[in-house]
Amino acid sequence: MARAPLLQLTDISLTFGGEPVFSDLSLVVQEGDRLALVGRNGSGKSTLMKVMAGLVVPDTGGVVTPEGVRVGYMEQDPDFSGFSTLGDFAVARLGASEGWRVEAAAEGLKLDLAADPSRASGGERRRAALARLLAEAPELMLLDEPTNHLDIEAIGWLERELSATKAGFILISHDRAFLTALARGTLWLDRGVVRRQDRGFDAFEAWRDKTWEEEDQARHKLDRKIKAEARWAVEGISARRKRNQGRVRALQALREERSAMIRRQGAAEMALEAGQQSGKRVIEAKGISKRFGDRVILQPFDLRVLRGDRVAFVGPNGAGKTTLLNILTGQLAPDEGSVTLGTGIEMAVFDQARAQLDPEATLWESLTEDPAARVSGRSDQVLVRGAPRHVVGYLKEFLFDERQARAPVRSLSGGEKARLLLARIMARQSNLLVLDEPTNDLDIETLDLLQDLLGEYAGTVLLVSHDRDFIDRVASVTVALEPGGRAVAYAGGWSDMQAQRGPRATAGAASAPAKTARPAPEARPKAVPAKSGLSFTEAHRLKELPGVIARLEAEIAKLADLLSDSALFTREPAKFAKATEALAERQARLEAAEEEWLTLEEKAEGAA
Repeated sequence: MARAPLLQLTDISLTFGGEPVFSDLSLVVQEGDRLALVGRNGSGKSTLMKVMAGLVVPDTGGVVTPEGVRVGYMEQDPDFSGFSTLGDFAVARLGASEGWRVEAAAEGLKLDLAADPSRASGGERRRAALARLLAEAPELMLLDEPTNHLDIEAIGWLERELSATKAGFILISHDRAFLTALARGTLWLDRGVVRRQDRGFDAFEAWRDKTWEEEDQARHKLDRKIKAEARWAVEGISARRKRNQGRVRALQALREERSAMIRRQGAAEMALEAGQQSGKRVIEAKGISKRFGDRVILQPFDLRVLRGDRVAFVGPNGAGKTTLLNILTGQLAPDEGSVTLGTGIEMAVFDQARAQLDPEATLWESLTEDPAARVSGRSDQVLVRGAPRHVVGYLKEFLFDERQARAPVRSLSGGEKARLLLARIMARQSNLLVLDEPTNDLDIETLDLLQDLLGEYAGTVLLVSHDRDFIDRVASVTVALEPGGRAVAYAGGWSDMQAQRGPRATAGAASAPAKTARPAPEARPKAVPAKSGLSFTEAHRLKELPGVIARLEAEIAKLADLLSDSALFTREPAKFAKATEALAERQARLEAAEEEWLTLEEKAEGAA
């Protein structure tokens, strides 16, 4: 006999502030479903999850859960009133003999159950909510961004727990690797409609793009039909005194159908522009170390960062990734050793705490009160990479509407705060980007765009992230921080690092002698056979150069297309001069890159 679904939503409609969030939305969740719930920031994913959990009552429609089925929801902002510790909160709904489940979850999530909720960070409070949910083991788990504030090791533990559970679950996450590992189906929330595909998350993007392509084709056909019918209606006036009223009514129906088509939200129009070129050597760190009291944060460590490098820093929470980042950028002095910054550095920083944003300021003020972006005497304009822009127009490029411009920052979601901080950073020219957890809360489409921008960025990038997929797509070097303050650099991204590490455990690596933690390029072990004739650095550079050449060729084509506008010199002489200078600079860099590739290729072939 077929079993009843775990959850059924029928014809759900919900309106907030006069705007419909859902309309006639229906959804069935079956036993054993493992679903990713995806959609753009602001599409209503968290609200839909709260409807499923019974925390938000829809205006119309029904939510049905069979008797005996428990639906558990991971609260984003749990209420700790009356609880003296995070552990008390986590065990509150469990029997006396079930406390071990909370302890097991806390160990995997690296949560201190004795912590005082009033002093706990937002991440600790969310981990306590996750530990409570896992310990209660309901038949259906609703997990809203469970990987936020988890390090890579804890994310791996959570993956294993969810892979082993017999419960059904629905996940909201920006972490592609996490969703790919766990989801067997995808719920796509788009403009108030939920579509379902019962395939893994890795099939989502092709499905989404095909759906959008079919939408565009249907819209185009309808537009052509309306145009043809409208032409008949106008021309019919001179051809006939009495028109076919049936066709007129059909035309009106077509127009109503077209107006009912909700245009999808486009991608953010973010752009990055490097300022003046920095020196070839951006950062030179020699023998740097750091400790706080008796705790060793960093053992003596060398690192050289060259112009164009993308360096990712990974490790457990509290390992010292942000501390190392601050030392390398001159914000914090090392206890020993030295850090030398290269010439012509223009730095832009994205901090994980969003501390640059005043929660009481409006979005408008957040842009115009930034000294680096202020236009003298104009309160409605912001300097965007040297050119004045109206605040509202610039905000729209980051998917904010006009009504939000005067709203306070505290009213924004996590993803919206991240986009606002990116808007501040991208308004200025830079040649060194420092990104501390930039991927938290961003939707997948915005993550894709950010990844592409970083790939095309002519400057240098320092990145802290727990998003394995993002690191793989962006990083050319990965620095792993391990317990005991040991740091090791590896060529490539997260997967490359794992391959170079081999089967050795992190714990074993932590006990290795500190003298091996010397990841400056000239001190790294050889990663290619000696007969290749190339050093480790040269082999990595040879592998990297085709991508550099392709990027420069694309930039040259873009600049050439811009300069092909014969009226540009007259209309915007400053822009014409800047584009001409940039074109010459890119062409020189392309010639140098091609010459370098030929030299290294000949060296490798000559020793083969």
